[in-house]
Amino acid sequence: MDTLFTWLIAGSVLGFFLLRYWLAHKQKESKAKATKERGALFSEGPRAQHPRVSLDACIGCGGCVSVCPEGDVLALIDGKATIINGHKCIGHGLCAEECPVGAITMVMAKPSSGADMPILSPEYETSVPNLFIVGELGGLALIKNAVNQGRDCVDTITARLKEQSSQPQSAWDIIIVGAGPAGISASLRAAQNGLRALTLERESVGGTVSKYPRQKLVMTSPIEFPLHGRFNKTTLSKEDLLAFWEKVMQRADLNIHTGEGVESVQKQPDGLFTVRTPKETYIAKAVVLALGRAGTPRKLGAKGEDMPHVLYRLIEADHYTNQHVLVVGGGDSAVEAAMGLAHQKGNTVTVSYRRGEFSRLKDRNAKRIAESVANGKVKVLFNSNPVEFRFGSVAIEVENQLMELPNDMVWIFAGGTPPSDFLKACGIQFGDTAAPPRHEESAQLSTR
Repeated sequence: MDTLFTWLIAGSVLGFFLLRYWLAHKQKESKAKATKERGALFSEGPRAQHPRVSLDACIGCGGCVSVCPEGDVLALIDGKATIINGHKCIGHGLCAEECPVGAITMVMAKPSSGADMPILSPEYETSVPNLFIVGELGGLALIKNAVNQGRDCVDTITARLKEQSSQPQSAWDIIIVGAGPAGISASLRAAQNGLRALTLERESVGGTVSKYPRQKLVMTSPIEFPLHGRFNKTTLSKEDLLAFWEKVMQRADLNIHTGEGVESVQKQPDGLFTVRTPKETYIAKAVVLALGRAGTPRKLGAKGEDMPHVLYRLIEADHYTNQHVLVVGGGDSAVEAAMGLAHQKGNTVTVSYRRGEFSRLKDRNAKRIAESVANGKVKVLFNSNPVEFRFGSVAIEVENQLMELPNDMVWIFAGGTPPSDFLKACGIQFGDTAAPPRHEESAQLSTR
């Protein structure tokens, strides 16, 4: 009898914990389903490289869910891995590496979900032969992917050049437009491969990385740059990467022109490219566009938006102290800037967001901004829109009521207009048209 009683107690305890686990699991699954449904209504879904899950092969181990650095991109629903926040995915691919049964493959978004994206071949070549796009503009925001693309497309160009018996000496072998991660990688690979290369950057070396808030983590897995070697850190800060950029600039075998933006790229009948800048016109056998997607900052249309204290990029948060700061926007860039500014001495930081909640933040940013609000470092005004910027104050409409806040500096993160017009002027095709044709010309470079 005692033994039976003991087993009954043990069974009850075990049953209690199993029931508790089951209820927690069902609650988590229900939340994931709701998130997926909301994403289907309000999100465009994956924009570039993302995981595709084979439900027949998936065993529901959850390894892919826990390994994702971006948070809740994936969740287990009905015992299978499912994408619930596709817009958060930036193509790490760790989920595919973690899956023990190979149920996940990394694929590009279908053309219909990227009508504003240029069409690229597997070699990152556009519809214009020997004109390549690498990095963020091609749909991959992850720096590791950009670095790999910059390296690989230069290898493709190098192989084509070697097949030619004669080459025009007056033309550059390759012109690289942009000196961000993809552009630097392409520049280093061109030097390593002995190409006559020129890199043009409208601002400074580092591209969009130089505009990140201080100490932003820009890598989540080791990467390798040509002529440099492997970065073994899994979390590399903006400062680490910019220090590397500075070393790159000291190399004598690189031709990098900063402060020289490209106005146009045109392919001539002889197969060579004419690349025009405000300073000069260059001739090249191949061109690599390593541009960002941010383009021209999007304006709010509010009164006083052209005042000098209203900015669209935060370069160094520690340059601003003892200020009343307003940050406009609800994306990752906005909240990262707000948190960076809130850590500076004497700053009071307010975030104005037109919606009722943050819905598209990376998981780590959602947690950090919640903590910043809870401890009073940041104040958030949801359902709000700035009406007028003034010296010393800003007028904001909050839930249909007008209020005035003291203000010294404003940062607006309302997105930007991608350089679609520039790319279309180059002759590059976009959207869900057919893949770029494989002309014979794309396999060889001009021999003028």
